[in-house]
Formats: sequence, structure tokens, C-alpha cells
Amino acid sequence: MSSPEPSGMAGTAQSRPPWTFLTNHAHVLLCLADAPEARLREVAARIGITERAVQRIVSELVQSGCLTRTRSGRRNRYQIHREKRLGLPVGRERSVGDLMAMALTDSSA
Repeated sequence: MSSPEPSGMAGTAQSRPPWTFLTNHAHVLLCLADAPEARLREVAARIGITERAVQRIVSELVQSGCLTRTRSGRRNRYQIHREKRLGLPVGRERSVGDLMAMALTDSSA
């Protein structure tokens, strides 16, 4: 987890606007897709939100069925359920995997 942002979201602070197209929930999913055994403090630092906010978001994602948390030794491992449908009025037919594929696609390819 060396980069400060989820894959495909690189840029300097000066080149980024103060807003984002993606929610913090999406950012957490993208970070955990990139590093399924990441500590929540690492995810928080990468996204730029508090560890407590990440804990709340992870709990909501687990409750919604988008994410499963499994204990692996002293750490948690997260599995994203890409087949889970997004709960939005617009894009309802899209899945978590569709969102991730769009967000994680390498535009330089």
C-alpha cells in the first residue's frame, strides 16, 4: 500500500479538485480490492478520512452484502462481492464489479 490513493486515482494535490466523483464507500472498496489484508488505519490514511469513518463504512458494506470480513491470524481479510448490485435508482442494474472495473481500469493501456 505504498501509493496514497486507490489504483487509477493518482494525481498531485494541486491537480485534483476538492471534490470527487466517488463516495468514501467506493474509495474504501477500491482500497480493499487493491489490498484485501490492509489495516483500516492504512485505508483511512490512503483515502484521507478518519479510521473511525472507515470502520463505519466497512460495517455498512458488510451489512449490505458487498463485503465479507474474515479473521486471518491477527488481521482481517476482506472479500468484495463483485456480483452485488448497486442500490442506486440510476445504475441499479450495475454491480459492484462493474463499478470497480470502471474505476480500476488502467487508462494508459
